[in-house]
Amino acid sequence: MSESVDAPEATRAPEATPATPDVEPASAGLFRIQKVAAELGLTTRSIRYYEEIGLLEPAARSEGDYRLYDADDLDRLRYIKGLRDDAGFSLAEIAQLLEDETARARNRERFRETHDLDERRTIIHDALARVDRQVATLRAKADRLEAMIDDASHRQDHLTEHLAEIEAELAGDTEAAAEHARAAHADHPHGRPPTHVHVRRGDPSPARRRAPR
Repeated sequence: MSESVDAPEATRAPEATPATPDVEPASAGLFRIQKVAAELGLTTRSIRYYEEIGLLEPAARSEGDYRLYDADDLDRLRYIKGLRDDAGFSLAEIAQLLEDETARARNRERFRETHDLDERRTIIHDALARVDRQVATLRAKADRLEAMIDDASHRQDHLTEHLAEIEAELAGDTEAAAEHARAAHADHPHGRPPTHVHVRRGDPSPARRRAPR
């Protein structure tokens, strides 16, 4: 009796692991770092660095421990990017401004929750001190920018003066060449016409050319 042999099972190809999407929302409105970076024109390295130095804290993390960001995080990153790229603030200055903004929101909440006048006065004093510091920081930045503008304007005026001098000299050379031609024609009204004098822009006028030594 022949021994039955079971047919080998068909070899199945291993299931392909689905590609990890750039956006892995844990819930509505939460996004992976790649999506946030592309949306704001930042690098993922910059975003991670902002987190390391305390400028940003992701709203959540996924089951795979991916950073997840919400709309408030995106607004904060836009604010950081604007201060850094458009206004030229250092990261230390940005950190102070962000700390003051966080404290302002916290003070506003505390003020609403209390009816104690002494506590409300303390909250307002703290808020005023932070706003005064913000104003001082912004004015210092404005003064530095104004000084840079003044320096650039002085360079602009200096270059404009040089250009005007060169244009005036070129115009004077052309007139001198024309006067020389008229004088030569007057000396020889019926003789051989004088050799045409061609003055290139930037060359000294014929009257001022020196013979080679």
